[in-house]
Amino acid sequence: MVSAPTVPEALDDVDIANAEAFRRLDAADPWVVDVAPARDVIPGYTDDLVLTSGAPMAWEDYVGGQREALIGGALFEGLAATREEAVEGFASGRIRVGACHDYGAVGSLAGIYTASMPVFVVENRALGNVGFCNFYEGKEPRRLNYGCYDEGVHERLLHVNTVLAPVVGEAIRRTGGVPLKSLIARALRMGDEVHSRNAAASMLFNREILPAVLDMVRDDVPGVRETMVHLAENDYFFLRLSMAAAKVSADAMVVPGSTLVSAMAFSCRGFAIKLAGLGDRWFEGPPPVHEGKLFAGHSEDEITWMGGESPITETVGLGGFAQACALTLQEYQGGSAAVMIERNEQMYEITQGESSTYRIPLFDFRGTPTAIDARKVLATGITPVMDVGLAGRDGGQIGAGIIRAPRECFELAMTAFEAAL
Repeated sequence: MVSAPTVPEALDDVDIANAEAFRRLDAADPWVVDVAPARDVIPGYTDDLVLTSGAPMAWEDYVGGQREALIGGALFEGLAATREEAVEGFASGRIRVGACHDYGAVGSLAGIYTASMPVFVVENRALGNVGFCNFYEGKEPRRLNYGCYDEGVHERLLHVNTVLAPVVGEAIRRTGGVPLKSLIARALRMGDEVHSRNAAASMLFNREILPAVLDMVRDDVPGVRETMVHLAENDYFFLRLSMAAAKVSADAMVVPGSTLVSAMAFSCRGFAIKLAGLGDRWFEGPPPVHEGKLFAGHSEDEITWMGGESPITETVGLGGFAQACALTLQEYQGGSAAVMIERNEQMYEITQGESSTYRIPLFDFRGTPTAIDARKVLATGITPVMDVGLAGRDGGQIGAGIIRAPRECFELAMTAFEAAL
């Protein structure tokens, strides 16, 4: 374990940098403007590239479900005909593996992107930066992002590519884009925290695109009814939009000299964070500490880590940092209302400020705790809490719960920060 560095007294230049980083984050104005194949909209995307979650790693470092998800992505994209050929392709470099964040993207769990897969395009109209998140596969527990690839997964991914995503993309374009910040704010008042609960946000999004959808029905656009039924049946659909909205908001925070956290993610190897003042450097620690509720028939020893970048929502004051908005989550991920409220209140002790838009009704509409300060994490001993789905070692989702970021990441980040001073 890395020994904890001395936390410096507040410095005027650091405080100024943090205030500016927070201002940029709080002013972010994310709009979803399109859905299109990754190769068409993500800068630098090439046909031989497969993206996955977490800090960048060499192919040989990927193990378990995350490795299987990468192999499944290569097979789906036609980069290999067999599992063995995919493994050889990654090992030789013929198939490239990349980190989502390096391409302005975020991925749920293993976070697999391939060139043909559709992504949401979200722009921050306050600053002009753009971010991406891949399309939701559906509520089937066996999904590519949970380390599964078989004929059923292949068919569902193909259906997303050819039917669901084109319809949603056309509706968004006809609408002229959908503002996500105000939609998320309203969803919080309706019982979501837009990480592990997205029921209200998904319905609100469907309402936003409904006029365009009705016009598409009139114009005989194929697949409209099927797509809208899919959206209506999948409460988690909006998660990918909240992730992309959080990504463009967090990317706006990058300010030299800031100790605020601009990204959190994990891979099969462990958890990692970035600081807004240190650019693209990741600071890695062990896997997160977890507690949760498992689906019937599963046990604790099955839980495994295969990546995850949905904690970008907590990075901007949502998810676990708005947990008191979504007390019904206790039925899904365990715990109690009292514990959820206590966790949420703790997060105010490690953040720079409170959101001016995202508010918690239970706290008399106080703004959500926003922008984690690595200095405060070390000074208080309180680590960020996140709502997540839990993956099983044999693939698929086996439960849900909360995780806490490991302290080691913040120790390493602040050691590097002090050295940079």
